[in-house]
Amino acid sequence: MFFCVPLLLLVVGVRAPEFENRRLADFPSITDGFGLFTGLDQWATDHLPLRDKAVQAEDGISRGVFGEPPQFKTDQQKKNDVGPVVAPTTTEAGVPAPPAPSEYQQVIEGSDNWLYLGFDVQGACEPKLPLDVVFQRVAQLRQVVEASGRKFVFVVAPNKSTMVPEHLPPGYFGKDCATKARDEFWQRVVAETGAVDLRPNLELAAKKIKGPVYSKFDTHWTFDGGLVYARAIAEQAKPGVSVTWRSTQGKVVQVPGDLSSLIGQRKSVVLQSYRLAPDGVDVRSREVEGSFAEPRRVTQSSGKGVVDAKVGVLGDSFTFYVHQYVVAGFADITLQNSDFVPADPHRTGAMLADQDVVVFEAAERSLVGGVNPLLDEGTIATIAEELAKKPR
Repeated sequence: MFFCVPLLLLVVGVRAPEFENRRLADFPSITDGFGLFTGLDQWATDHLPLRDKAVQAEDGISRGVFGEPPQFKTDQQKKNDVGPVVAPTTTEAGVPAPPAPSEYQQVIEGSDNWLYLGFDVQGACEPKLPLDVVFQRVAQLRQVVEASGRKFVFVVAPNKSTMVPEHLPPGYFGKDCATKARDEFWQRVVAETGAVDLRPNLELAAKKIKGPVYSKFDTHWTFDGGLVYARAIAEQAKPGVSVTWRSTQGKVVQVPGDLSSLIGQRKSVVLQSYRLAPDGVDVRSREVEGSFAEPRRVTQSSGKGVVDAKVGVLGDSFTFYVHQYVVAGFADITLQNSDFVPADPHRTGAMLADQDVVVFEAAERSLVGGVNPLLDEGTIATIAEELAKKPR
């Protein structure tokens, strides 16, 4: 049953869904050398039919029978990598808090059932690249874009744990080193990279709606955060353009929470969407379907409140979660998910060579953890090569 049932399910068309807030692992290539064999384990695990149902069952049994959440392992934990142990903290009442878990959690469960992505902590404590190198690579990308005569806009999407920390548990593994890394990052990133800091306007948006602009069971911001982001890059491309922007409430939508699915729970997030009229009258916000694995160009007529420059955006799930607002204020915008850039950086570079403005949006965790795909020197060099072919 263990070996044959999954194979039979594959034959009849049952496929594993992407429920871990990432793409399923690709089948390793023969050109990977020994990596062909070491990569088979992750591929087989990812594509096992009904794995999401098994995770849900494990969560139900652990909570129902043992009264505690299941201990799902991350890739680093499977390798027996152990980080620094966090000392127990003390509650406001002076009673010692329960000791923090002794290993990183895939999902951190906070107060009032709030969930946080564990990589916010693990990536900060065990970065792939030191922060100095991360900032150097961003500066290098800025230099090649600006040297070609184009404007470069760098935007950081803050972690949920940065913007809504009040629901984090008092003690969790990696708390001290993650806090230190986060503080250093925000102290340096604007001055050293020229990044657009969205935090003040995200806080204003939260005050306006009298609630957080991040979802309880999801790691991304809500549509309110998306509007802040869309306005920010529009202002960078054409200062003053968003003065006439007017947003009104649209439909209420319900989407699965990506963090709850990681721990086997089916919890949805209810979100208030908006209609965006750049000129204050005509609504131009609209859905744009697709995974953005390849560059996706969206055009519309120019007009009041609309950026008329050609803009290329390399972003992550924060960008494409609210793309309907990103495209509303631009006459000619091309979007691509940066996760897919390393597969064909020449294609991405050629796309950027047709733009007047290049926007690079990255989640805080991908920079602090040193894992953003656009930090690769080879990718940056290839983009520089393509941009140099068409200087502005």
